[in-house]
Amino acid sequence: MDILSKLANKNTLLADGATGTYLQARGLEPGGDPELMNITDADVVKQMAKDYFEAGSDLVQTNSFGGNFYVQSRYDQGANIDEINFQAAQLPKSVSLNPDFVKKERYVFGSVGPTGELIEPVGTTSAKDVYAAFKQQILALEEGGADGIIIETMISLEEAKIAISATKENTDLPVAALTTFDKGPRGFFTMMGDTPEKCFTELFAADADIVGANCGNGIEIMSELAKRFRECGEGYVWINSNAGIPEIRQGQIIYPETPDYMSEGFSKLIDMGINIVGGCCGTTPDHIKRIASLISEKKGN
Repeated sequence: MDILSKLANKNTLLADGATGTYLQARGLEPGGDPELMNITDADVVKQMAKDYFEAGSDLVQTNSFGGNFYVQSRYDQGANIDEINFQAAQLPKSVSLNPDFVKKERYVFGSVGPTGELIEPVGTTSAKDVYAAFKQQILALEEGGADGIIIETMISLEEAKIAISATKENTDLPVAALTTFDKGPRGFFTMMGDTPEKCFTELFAADADIVGANCGNGIEIMSELAKRFRECGEGYVWINSNAGIPEIRQGQIIYPETPDYMSEGFSKLIDMGINIVGGCCGTTPDHIKRIASLISEKKGN
């Protein structure tokens, strides 16, 4: 059963947790290229998928957030886009097909993050070139076995729409589009000044299958944001929460929200009908295991 059919059957699906902080704890140096680890440290990336699947994730995201030409060129890896993204999808896909998981369908979503470029006329990069970069990345993720594409941590609706078009016009994969918000005195806005309601409406109008939000906030604020999305109307919503705002303790970056602390907020997300829930920065397999227990408990009810 494809993932949209699963959602249509009123299932609450569980995504994975953080990629960056997982890799940092296992050898990724500060300022290093996370996506290059798909080639240089394939066993670590494969183990990450295994850890999240074993914790209870229905789907995992590929290690390809910065896998586009613009970001990889900053690491002198612009010539390796196809291999980086193919491997990003192939590694978790091979884990998802493991006989240990045959009792439950598992999915791999190709992670597509921002290019970091400003598009004309605000910047100097053309929409055509950004489209080409997304197309190259997405086709490589599809070839590697991705079951869907998640366009995530977007602050620009225009860039998100370009990525949606690059997916829909070149593949048959379902696509999710997640934006990132800050909460200020006037409420929630992306860095470009867009509200949750505007993002919900325009991303679905651009042909996204799933919309939502990720990153930037801990579970309490993400629960407020999720409520705004859910009140916008019908449509599949995906929310990935940070384990709080990072703090520096004894010279180390710590994400303070524990699995137990986050469980009440995730319980609210499930109760309000958020279709896919998961973790972002700082969340671990232990967080995912706790959420999986919540979902299981609620199914039992």
